[in-house]
Amino acid sequence: MAPKTARARRLGIALRHHREAAGLTLETAADEINSTRSTLSRYENAQTLISPATVRALLTSYGVGADEVTAAVQLAKDARKPGWWVSYSYLLDPRTIDFIALEAEATAIANFEPSVVPGLLQTADYIRGVMRGGPHTLGDELVEQRVKVRLDRQQRLTGDDPPILDAIIDEGALLRPVGDRSVMDGQLRHLVKMAELPNISVQVIPLSAGYHRGTRGSLHILEFADPEDPIIASVETVAGQMILDRAGETRTCTKIMEHLRSVALSPADSRDQLMTLLKGR
Repeated sequence: MAPKTARARRLGIALRHHREAAGLTLETAADEINSTRSTLSRYENAQTLISPATVRALLTSYGVGADEVTAAVQLAKDARKPGWWVSYSYLLDPRTIDFIALEAEATAIANFEPSVVPGLLQTADYIRGVMRGGPHTLGDELVEQRVKVRLDRQQRLTGDDPPILDAIIDEGALLRPVGDRSVMDGQLRHLVKMAELPNISVQVIPLSAGYHRGTRGSLHILEFADPEDPIIASVETVAGQMILDRAGETRTCTKIMEHLRSVALSPADSRDQLMTLLKGR
């Protein structure tokens, strides 16, 4: 199954809108191209990649204008281009691949972490410590491969046209040792350095804030350049990562993130807190 990239989701939404505008059911539309209802549903939900030729056939049968057909066909071609993460498909579960594919296209990323430093801001040594302390016993080679995946994900932050990253970290994550003292010192210094970049903000929720809405688990919210692309939320559960894209779900997640920002220290005060933690080690 191909990862649900933002382009694939955008194409699926367009296909559904055009079909509904033409007044056709899934069954009727599928008959037009000698397909099945279930196949067309998978196309519209970005569960299966659709070929450019099928996009053209579908939209032509819906009576869509030539310019819109051409744009959709190009979107189908772009959606089929493999991302850098494809070579790691054997290493990661499908839901993680789906998330990485979406993250790679996001223009704004908000991430709250209650237990660890956000993955996009982790140092290599910190990543190794996290991987070795995870639920599965991994050999050195697998650990290093996963370290490389995470470091590759981070490259966008300092590349051309980087995304905006708002990282909110519970203070408990900064007090929890991962690796030895030098690893944690290096990680805290790295957070201070990354927070100086214009596209990155780091906020710390102090322990004094008490119980808050983020204590149940990590949360990501991804936004995209195209207004047609829905906001995507991702939450971490004991069963793994869960991607949410329904309007009600993402609204709830957005409200939680707003609450977390409100109880967190300001970016400037958060930097002071990071420096205090470093000095007190």
